[in-house]
Amino acid sequence: MDMVNLNINGSKVKAKAGATILDAAREAGIYIPTLCSYPGFLPSVGGCQLCIVEVEGGGVVASCLSPVSKDMVVHTDIPQVRDMRRHNLKAVLSVLPAPRLVTEELIKLAAYIGVKEAEVPPYINRNLPVDDEIMFTWDHNLCILCERCIGVCREVSGARAIDFSTRDKKFMVGPFRFPTLKEAGCRFCGACVVSCPTHALADKKEWPEAGVAPCVHGCPAGIDIPRYTYLISERKFTDAAAVIREKVPFPRTLGRICFHPCEEECRRNELNEPISICSLKHAAADRDPKLWRSRMKISKPTGKKVAVVGSGPAGLTAAYYLAKLGHAVTVFEALPEPGGMMRVGIPDYRLPKYVLRDEIEEIKRVGVEIKTNSKVKSVDTLLKDGYNAVFVAMGAHKGIKMGVPGDNLAGVVECIDFLRDVNLGKEVKLKGKVAVIGGGNAAVDAARVASRLGAQEVTVFYRRSRAEMPASPDEIEAALEEGVKISFLAAPTKITKEGSTLKMECVRMELGKPDDSGRKRPVPIKGSEFQADFSKIIYAIGQEPEISSELGVEIGKGNTISVKTETQATSKAGVYAAGDVVSGPASVIEAIAGARKAAIAIDKYLGGKGVIDEKLTTAEAPGSWTSPSNGFADMHRVEMPRLSAVERVGNLKEVNLGFDDELAVKEAKRCLRCNLRFKLPPLMLADAKEGKVLSKK
Repeated sequence: MDMVNLNINGSKVKAKAGATILDAAREAGIYIPTLCSYPGFLPSVGGCQLCIVEVEGGGVVASCLSPVSKDMVVHTDIPQVRDMRRHNLKAVLSVLPAPRLVTEELIKLAAYIGVKEAEVPPYINRNLPVDDEIMFTWDHNLCILCERCIGVCREVSGARAIDFSTRDKKFMVGPFRFPTLKEAGCRFCGACVVSCPTHALADKKEWPEAGVAPCVHGCPAGIDIPRYTYLISERKFTDAAAVIREKVPFPRTLGRICFHPCEEECRRNELNEPISICSLKHAAADRDPKLWRSRMKISKPTGKKVAVVGSGPAGLTAAYYLAKLGHAVTVFEALPEPGGMMRVGIPDYRLPKYVLRDEIEEIKRVGVEIKTNSKVKSVDTLLKDGYNAVFVAMGAHKGIKMGVPGDNLAGVVECIDFLRDVNLGKEVKLKGKVAVIGGGNAAVDAARVASRLGAQEVTVFYRRSRAEMPASPDEIEAALEEGVKISFLAAPTKITKEGSTLKMECVRMELGKPDDSGRKRPVPIKGSEFQADFSKIIYAIGQEPEISSELGVEIGKGNTISVKTETQATSKAGVYAAGDVVSGPASVIEAIAGARKAAIAIDKYLGGKGVIDEKLTTAEAPGSWTSPSNGFADMHRVEMPRLSAVERVGNLKEVNLGFDDELAVKEAKRCLRCNLRFKLPPLMLADAKEGKVLSKK
């Protein structure tokens, strides 16, 4: 490409032929103030007149419109230019209501040019509208018609959703040719909001974390959701799977059973329904040929040994990362098979055994040794055996009793014991009517399993209403589809037995004031008692860790291990803990997140750098970002294909069948790609020190 030599402020500069003076100055790190030109985007119309410079032999020109030429001599900071800029900035700011200098860019710009708030002419109210869009507010009284948002919209989305327009004989920027952004073809990525220098455009909903997409913020493990969603939209399933693998060793498991807090944060909620992030993870992980193995690094042996107590999601996650860092890792599991609650607490119709087994084999492949039927009671024993560090992740497998008379009768069983027996292949037969007490996912799982094992009728009793029920809405709906009944606002008070029949007395409840959980407290209604007969009663009131008094670390509330939140370190040097044994019953993704933190801290304790992340694919999003799509805003969430309720009867076949390629791509294309706002080229901001600049942001 042809290059042109020119001189800016006495410095020799090379620029591409056809570039503007402003582009050449930016490339050389020389600051020229401007509001209407955004670096890297469509050419400006020179509206703000702040980028004026003097060209020898050519006079004062707008640098954003003037092309460079051979041996051109440019002055950006001489008295005549400074005076004109001050006049022009006052004119720009005069259309804004006070206070005008509310953004970092305007504050620095005004300081560099030498304009103070008090010097700006009085504001004349333009009485322009404030538009209430789906995701944004648009206060046209704050708009200075700089056209940045127009250029960014065209460049980022390929759409012409916004442009100059006239409304009620008033000239303004807004949806082009249509009343609303939605009708104008907006992709709602929000890049225009970030580009606005005056906050005329603003998000309605505050972002949870600066510089991070809301879905990533909502993921405890910090998976790069926008990246893998984009890759699926491009049919790059292999690369998408690698992106997920960069943060978690259980992508296939999470694609089936994660409670997806990321979807609650998804900004698409503000349009219609969130992206089906969990189902897309399922799609990518199930198509994974594991090509990322060639990019995965396994460090040389460090000579250090780590013992991991428990082979659930936390234990195996920490073991995986520590083994990759070169430490010799041995996992001790009390049960006959590894996997913890993933293995014994989640039924096959949600998480087939072969899926979990495959992911555990991948963990063993990096050098992790797993010893089953090996219960650990004391960390001191492990430390004396030569382990340099211990990670405790034994979960929360002990069921909490109902606390009503008769809860110890034969035929009354704890939910986790019931599910464990089923999942480990023990013969469990049911008949007649079965009651399940509780409202969480474990209760719903127990009810759905019971209906598959021969129970003629299954009823879940929950003491609050459906609105307060903690179980996943999808799981509740699936249970109802399968014929499970739910009796809300009912709680057992007593259980007796006559022959083989369990008689459960209950009382109706009403909701009072919120309790510590934030949910309304259930209050018994006097005189509302009733009785029902059952062949089996399964209670799912909750679980807690079962910790030996000999363990050797500080125990806190709920029989959980006390840790330092930043490192997961316990009260004993070299001993760390995470997962349900620390938090109480929580989710797999939360256990993984805690284990990642612990693995980093343990590696540092053992003399390492604590770096567990690595890039497993080079695939990235393209520079041209999004593209127009008719009806984009109205695209509805793709539903997961499932076995029919009839096909589920009497078996534990997996219910969720997964997306085929077309459905996965269709769903991925619904993503707003709101992370793109953070990839806008950086502005060069004025740094008003001795009349000079020069800092990039």
